[in-house]
Amino acid sequence: MRIGVGGWMRERGSIAAVITTGGMLLGILAVVLASSWALPALARTTHHSGRAPAAVGASLPQLVQLSSDPYTNAASQHHTEVEPDSFSYGATIVTAFQAGRFSDGGSSNIGWATSTDGGASWQHGFLPGITIYAGGSWSRVSDPSVAYDRVHNVWIIASLALSTSSGNVVGAAVLVSRSTDGGRTWANPVTVSTVPSGGWYDKDWLVCDSWPAPNPKLGIHTGPSYGHCYLEWDDANLNLIYMSTSTDGGHTWSARNGPSPNTGGIGGQPIILRDGVVVVPILVGGVNDFVSTNGGASWSKVYTIASLPNHIPAGSLRGVDLPSAEVDGAGRLYLVWPTCRYEANCSANDLEFSTTLDGVTWTPVQRIPLDPIGSGVDHFLPSIAVDTATSGSTAHLGVAYYYYPVANCTVSTCQLDVGFASSADGGATWSARTQLAGPLHNTWLANTTQGYMVGDYFSASFAKGTVYPIFAVATAPSGSTFNETMVTVAGGLSILGGTLPARRDPILVNASTPRPTRLN
Repeated sequence: MRIGVGGWMRERGSIAAVITTGGMLLGILAVVLASSWALPALARTTHHSGRAPAAVGASLPQLVQLSSDPYTNAASQHHTEVEPDSFSYGATIVTAFQAGRFSDGGSSNIGWATSTDGGASWQHGFLPGITIYAGGSWSRVSDPSVAYDRVHNVWIIASLALSTSSGNVVGAAVLVSRSTDGGRTWANPVTVSTVPSGGWYDKDWLVCDSWPAPNPKLGIHTGPSYGHCYLEWDDANLNLIYMSTSTDGGHTWSARNGPSPNTGGIGGQPIILRDGVVVVPILVGGVNDFVSTNGGASWSKVYTIASLPNHIPAGSLRGVDLPSAEVDGAGRLYLVWPTCRYEANCSANDLEFSTTLDGVTWTPVQRIPLDPIGSGVDHFLPSIAVDTATSGSTAHLGVAYYYYPVANCTVSTCQLDVGFASSADGGATWSARTQLAGPLHNTWLANTTQGYMVGDYFSASFAKGTVYPIFAVATAPSGSTFNETMVTVAGGLSILGGTLPARRDPILVNASTPRPTRLN
């Protein structure tokens, strides 16, 4: 999801910049004001109650630009923003993303954007005290993840600090940045863990307890995760998975631990179920997970959910197969990932999903019917959003993803689009695929040693029953200056559902595909 600012019109859609920067943000935005970059004069939009997504081939929805890379350091690629995560609670949505991407790993800083009125308007800025470009000491930063701790009323952004002091890029520390005013301003980071000798930290992910306050009269009781936050990351060199727990809103963190036995993996995404059980989907050969039932004091062995044959997207695109997880109001976890298991010769990816109530027993895997098998459409980088005001057979789900309409393409011919589908019955049936943005050309995107990049993941979150996917879009660079920015859909997207049934199709490919051990 990327496009220019102001009223610039795309061929089949438009983008409007909607960002407010009140006086309370001036300290945080000092790094922005000191640079040569500035936002144009902008206006606040009116809030829509959710719009229907555009059918493929129809006019695309209006997009709202959330931020733009303000940095000018020579070693980064500017203006680039990639890899957003988001989380919502009530009417507040907070997203965080990389700004100023380096080709060999990390970015100049982590940007953020916050809406406190259900997506109607946005404030934005950049985290203080992490990198040398924002008053910190680290060379670079990567892998943002957002969570809200309801018990301590604090928003937290986790990130991965990178060091270049040895002459090489090293994942050196896991950090958290805290906000106690609803995501409007952010404090200097807290260090959760620094890398041991010979290690290489990667792919952090954060979750906090945001379930309703205990009320025994309503059957809502305090579980083992009450007031807890859990942070997951991996050590790519030592082949270990780490977890750490905070019980004080991210001020302090426990010594690292992990699954037993610790088999290594990448892309873990912890989720807290309604009963306080923590489930961590992760890639360990295939699609796997491990759990804790005692507030993170210890963790189970790694369970197998499914094998993961995966088609590597064409056109030198950095499109990995990380799963995306969310939970409904009853505590059922939904997990979505891309796979080529249904396509002859692993020629393209479809999206499939499974659900669980405990992290141990999973429902049979089903394919989301975005396109017919054999269509040649390649689907990847999924993000699932689940409305926690719904559950069970009426759970509202939204899945956003990137896709190639033609999987067999090259750098010069690939057309990258953003798609969306929804379910109003817990995934039993789905709407037709719709288009949110595109086509984008791969050479418009930040170029990394692992391919052209929109992110190793992106995100979508519900607010007031409406889905806000947050993603990167781009237009053609101007010389060496890119135009890759963070956007969302103006007014969000309604969950319409549909009549296309989720499918258990014949499996044609079984073996899991080897994947990178590092995704910095």
